[in-house]
Amino acid sequence: MTETAPLTQRTGDARPELPRQGGLLEGLVKTARPKQWVKNVLVVAPPAAAGELFSAHALSRVALVFVLFTACSAAVYLVNDAGDAESDRAHPTKRHRPVAAGQVPVRVAYAVGGVLAVLAPAAAAWLTTPAVAVLLSAYIGMQLAYCVSLKHVLVVDLAVVTTGFLMRAMAGGLVLGIPLSRWFLITTGFGALFMVAAKRYSEAVQMAGKAGATRALLTEYTTGYLRFVWQLAAGVAVLGYCLWTLEEDSATQVSALPWRQMSMVAFIVAVLRYAVFADRGTAGEPEEVVLRDRALVLIALAWSVMYALAVAHW
Repeated sequence: MTETAPLTQRTGDARPELPRQGGLLEGLVKTARPKQWVKNVLVVAPPAAAGELFSAHALSRVALVFVLFTACSAAVYLVNDAGDAESDRAHPTKRHRPVAAGQVPVRVAYAVGGVLAVLAPAAAAWLTTPAVAVLLSAYIGMQLAYCVSLKHVLVVDLAVVTTGFLMRAMAGGLVLGIPLSRWFLITTGFGALFMVAAKRYSEAVQMAGKAGATRALLTEYTTGYLRFVWQLAAGVAVLGYCLWTLEEDSATQVSALPWRQMSMVAFIVAVLRYAVFADRGTAGEPEEVVLRDRALVLIALAWSVMYALAVAHW
């Protein structure tokens, strides 16, 4: 009995046959990028910083916004992968994505992404506040524009990704009606830009001299420019955080120790530690960098304890 060769080999097609693994639902979940959902934890930042997180009402509202933002980001990932399916099939790594591999049909990805993009803001308008619904709508519109064209525009691509992080933090404040400090917004925005630029810099360093960059714009950015951006962003984030911790009037301080001001040390050390990986060109996904480095985890815990003590006025 003779073995029948795969169609792609018999016809001489240069494109490798892509395996279909798992079912449709599993493929949709993978396309929604569960690892990226950790970014939506930023919605917790404003109520936690204001000391208004630990109540049943606050927790339920923040959890709802987390779910809605997760739905919005999933919608964007589905539409993005559907639009990039052809180009992803030619990429050594991205060709294994469910849509590119054929596990999730392109039309299904577009349909599910479209439904989520409509339902999430509508649910926000019904269950939260109009401001949150508008914010989610703006986020989806901006991210879809990014998928279509803005990711090909120098500097604008960095600004859009950074703004996405900032919107997450803003949503946590809007859903509870918490005023957002200007220094909080500056710290969050430039902290996000620091990580985004460090990630781009790492990709550029690793792809230097190689063909097939993971992002088209990496061939247009220079490593020197991206280094300048993450260094500038790190400096502004540190300055913003220091001014944020000093913003509260000293007359209102009732803590036994100035925990809020002391947390500056942990924040600065964390930025300096993360900058080590950025400088080496190994600052890929931020969540992976943080979770893999034990020192960063310990620094983050120390910062969390100090800030919690400040909020509790201990």
